[in-house]
Amino acid sequence: MADYYNVGKITSAHGIKGEVKVYPLTNEPERFYDLEYVWIFDDQQKMNKYYIEYVKITSKGVCVKLKGIDTRNDAERLKGAFLKVDAQNALKLEEDEYFIKDLIGMRVYTEEDEYLGKLVEVFQTGANDVYVIKDEKNEILIPAIKDVVKKVDVENKVMVVHLLEGL
Repeated sequence: MADYYNVGKITSAHGIKGEVKVYPLTNEPERFYDLEYVWIFDDQQKMNKYYIEYVKITSKGVCVKLKGIDTRNDAERLKGAFLKVDAQNALKLEEDEYFIKDLIGMRVYTEEDEYLGKLVEVFQTGANDVYVIKDEKNEILIPAIKDVVKKVDVENKVMVVHLLEGL
């Protein structure tokens, strides 16, 4: 199966013409203007391709009109669904940037090769992301900053960190 990346989550219907309100899960909400289509899983976990008719970005988020979703009832059925893009439409990452889906499940070690646990969640706080690392007994929160995260090996699913005083 191809890689898919979440770019937004439908929070509600908007108006009576089938528009949906989308909470953007991207650092660049303007990217919705450049998307021709998105993918959405249906109830049977089958991917459905929806072409985008138009996009409006407001102070409260993104409003999207999907082709074939023409009534408020159609739009309400999509509430909670994730809008996804395939790998060819994913944003190109800068150096030291990673997709959250590629980080989840990484084994995390200190620079001294002490196993801390697996990265299980990423909180996006605005200032910097925070990684949640869990093992059988403990949970550690690590800021995703260069002083802490020393190496990320996506291919081997390994991260090396330097624990600052107090972590």
